[in-house]
Amino acid sequence: MVDVNVRPDIDAAAAKLQSALGSKREIQRLPEVLWEGEIVEALATGVYGKGNGLVAMTNQRLIFFKHGMLSQQVEDFAYAKISSVQWSGGMLMGTLTVFASGNKAEIKQMAKDQGKALADALRARLAGSAVGASAAVTPQAAPAPAGGDVASRLATLDQLRAAGAITDEEYRDRREKILDSL
Repeated sequence: MVDVNVRPDIDAAAAKLQSALGSKREIQRLPEVLWEGEIVEALATGVYGKGNGLVAMTNQRLIFFKHGMLSQQVEDFAYAKISSVQWSGGMLMGTLTVFASGNKAEIKQMAKDQGKALADALRARLAGSAVGASAAVTPQAAPAPAGGDVASRLATLDQLRAAGAITDEEYRDRREKILDSL
């Protein structure tokens, strides 16, 4: 379980990670690469190209984000351009392969449980299925901007709960953390 206190949707997705080893900086900076109104539904860590980074599944696209000391890498995949998703798992780690617009992207060294869950959620989204509560939920209002005030963060949290993207227990936990940050 990873505790980051960035934004309610990111916090909820990060809480499901067993470890954010090598990608805590990316989680903290994720709001910088998100579009207005974009909500994070799931996170995983992995290696893409030459760097360890963060894979974020949002309500609008799949993003690979690597933020190093001297450089930053962001690659995104619009859901409409993804033709298929493949998961190959080993004992502990696996590889998520995304086929998009004639290209193939391999995200390696993903924790088996995170990678499989992300692959399943992606498949459900591509199929237009409502499998998994957060995979098909698109709340109406935009989330608070990075570093937003407490009222905005609480409003976003309320929207996520109303949309069914988080459970009542997750709502109470996140609300308590937001209020404790005062």
